[in-house]
Amino acid sequence: MTVYTTLDSPLGELLLVGEESATATGGTALAALTVPGRKNGAVVKDDWTEDADAFAEIAAQLRSYFDGRLTHFDIEYTGSGGSEFQQRVWQALETIPYGSTLSYGDVAAHIGAPKAAVRAVGTAIGANPLLVVRPCHRVIGANGTLTGYAGGLERKQQLLDLESLHQTA
Repeated sequence: MTVYTTLDSPLGELLLVGEESATATGGTALAALTVPGRKNGAVVKDDWTEDADAFAEIAAQLRSYFDGRLTHFDIEYTGSGGSEFQQRVWQALETIPYGSTLSYGDVAAHIGAPKAAVRAVGTAIGANPLLVVRPCHRVIGANGTLTGYAGGLERKQQLLDLESLHQTA
């Protein structure tokens, strides 16, 4: 059964979508986390059930992250969606340390893809359904500039600033 809730955050109201899971802490595996205005983000469907309690553990982790008390999420994902290439890219995102950044080329190298795969890596990152918790915001241009973020560049900057602030505190 698909469940969802919304959560206020410094990025705006987050939409959390999940599936019941016997193995997930709190009983819900996260399928999507999206921000307002996200291109191709999750949209509530008629057959979904609103259930804030199902996301209590995930919401607590997100609040701790935004408060600067959590640097690594311990959330089960549904694992659905994404090609094999996208899955490899998304797994690489999860290895980027809190407060650090990598370039798209670095991510390509990390998964063993040729440097020419930078655009494909960017496309895979843009398709990441789990904003914030799968830290695609930590990937920047080769020259250090902010490039592409499905949630908007201003939110990408917010997340990087948050991590930078709490990393040095």
